[in-house]
Order: sequence, then structure tokens, then C-alpha cells
Amino acid sequence: MRAVVVRRGEREPTVVEQPRPEPAPDEALVRMLRVGVDGTDREVVRGAHGGFPSGADEMVLGHEAVGVVADANGTDLTEGAVVVPTVRTPAAGGDRSWFERDEADMAPWGSGDFHERGIAGADGYMAEYVACPAPSLVRLPPEQAGDGFLVEPLSIAVKALEHAEAARSAFDWQPESAMVLGNGSLGLLALGLLDADSRFDRLYCLGRRDRPDPTLDVVDGLGATYVDSRETPVETVADVHEPMDLVFEATGYARHAVETVHALAAGGVGALLGVPEDWQFEVEGGHLHRELVLNNKALVGSVNSNRRHLAAASSRLASLPGWLVDRVVTGVYPPDQLDAAFTDDDTTIKTAVELNEYEER
Repeated sequence: MRAVVVRRGEREPTVVEQPRPEPAPDEALVRMLRVGVDGTDREVVRGAHGGFPSGADEMVLGHEAVGVVADANGTDLTEGAVVVPTVRTPAAGGDRSWFERDEADMAPWGSGDFHERGIAGADGYMAEYVACPAPSLVRLPPEQAGDGFLVEPLSIAVKALEHAEAARSAFDWQPESAMVLGNGSLGLLALGLLDADSRFDRLYCLGRRDRPDPTLDVVDGLGATYVDSRETPVETVADVHEPMDLVFEATGYARHAVETVHALAAGGVGALLGVPEDWQFEVEGGHLHRELVLNNKALVGSVNSNRRHLAAASSRLASLPGWLVDRVVTGVYPPDQLDAAFTDDDTTIKTAVELNEYEER
């Protein structure tokens, strides 16, 4: 079977032939349909994030996947069912209770309790067939066989919003305004999620793009206000536009974590999803501290997602307008067109690699 891998010392993905895996007890064999490509995948290929499985010189890429159960292998799964897998998988010798509670997304980074498939320590899903632990698979409706690779990234936004709401649960939080920092695929999916939430009357999206631009067409289509950070930095948003009840950070730009506090309204909350590189810069700590305390503001960090978030993301995906999905997904490519699938330019929002076609039973 074909698989897309990154090899140690190389900076480009490669198609290789591998034997079809044999599922172990409590595993099912999944025939992969499509696997999304995002910024994390590109960082893994460049060697800037993640790591190879122990003792291996190559790793199968891909963590945003949708597939079909090809062999249930005695599990409770149904052959032919469309499924999405979780990203995290138990590490040998790690604390498995995170997985037993379906809270692997809350396990501490670097704990040794998990690997992230296609990212750190375990092969991913960009192969024609993958053996997956049955508990890691969440069933999707058949109509999501084509765009189900969006469920995993959308689940990241679902979890972040859940955590933001939990941070405001001590009082009657009635949000009306929200800003998404970042107009990449995750930011646009989050914007779509917020647009479908009737509580938010006014939406904003911050980026650094010039028109014409496909991401800004999506922002406009959702009725949101585009904010160019080159003209209006995050820390001035409250003065130029309005204080935000919710800020959803999806840039990985470290200063945005600090500047989010200044963009928030009293009682507002910022959800941080980006993973920045190390960077030292000056902060007026006293002012930052006062803003958080005197105006009851909060920042929450969020990473990964669990089965419950994936199931919720599937429902949210079904409610998004079809035009949004069509515009966000700018290309689906076979494995022999990896250059196009992994391209990162101003015309690309979200791409996927198609390993197999869906055959409805």
C-alpha cells in the first residue's frame, strides 16, 4: 500500500510502499479516504515540530483524517462505517487513565503518556490502510466521507470555545462580540463556528493579507469585519472597533497572547490555540495584571481534542454552509501530487491528500 512519510534528514514528504497493517486485538483496520494538510504537518516535514517514532528513520504523516472501517476485527465497530480517529494514542508505559476517561487531550505535554499520530512518536494516517484502536474512532454520517477530514481541526475550535465558556461559567456571561486572530484554515473554521452561534452579533477576523484574497472572501461571506493587523494591532482593537467578549487566537504569534488581554471587554475571555516558538519581549506586567484582575478577564489555553469534541464537531460541520466548506478546501490531491498538497501560498487555504475513494455500502 502507499503511504506518505517524512524521512529523517529530509525536508519533503515522500510516497513509499508499505505492507498493509494487521490489526491487533481491539484494533480495527481503517481504509483511509482523505487526510488534511495543515501548518503542523508542514512544521513536522521541516523538522521544526514533533519527532519520529522511537528507533525509526521515517514517520507516516497526517493527523486530520477520515476513513472507512475495512475490517472491524471483532470490535464493536461496523464495517463500512465512516470514522474519524483521535490524534493522541497511548504511549507504552504511560498513564492510560487519560484515555480511559476520554481526557487524553488534557494529558500534560511531555508527560510520556501519549504520542500524537503523524506528529510526535507515532505513525500518522496518510496511508491507504491504518490499524487504529477501536476506542480512538468516532463514527461520522456517510455524507461526511468527503469533508470529514475537517472534523479534527473543527474539534480544536469546539474544545477551545468549551473551555472559554467554562472560564465564564461563574456569572451570567452574555457575549455579543468575538474576534478570531488568524485567517488560516483553523481561524476560518472557528469564524464559521462563531457565526453559527446566535449569541454573537458582531464578528471580526484579524490577518495580514491584501485584497483580493480567498481568505478575505470567506471573512466577507460570513459577514465579519476584516481587521488588518498592519494597520490595527491587536492591542488597539478595543479603541478602533470595540472591546471583545471573546478572542480566539489561532496565529501562534506570542505577542498576541499578551495583546489579547487589552482587546478584551470587561469579563471577556481569550482562548489561545497557537504554539509559538521561544521569544523574549518586554511586557508592561503591572498593567497586564491590573487588566486581568480589575476587569475580571481570563485567558485559557487549549490543545488537541477528545472523542466528545470530535462528535460535536461532526454535528457543527453539518450545520456550516456548504459554500464555506467549498471555499476553505482549496484542493484535494492524489499522493503523486504532494507538491500541490503541501503548498503554502496565498491561494491555498486547506488541502487534503486522497488515498482512496469512498464506496458507499
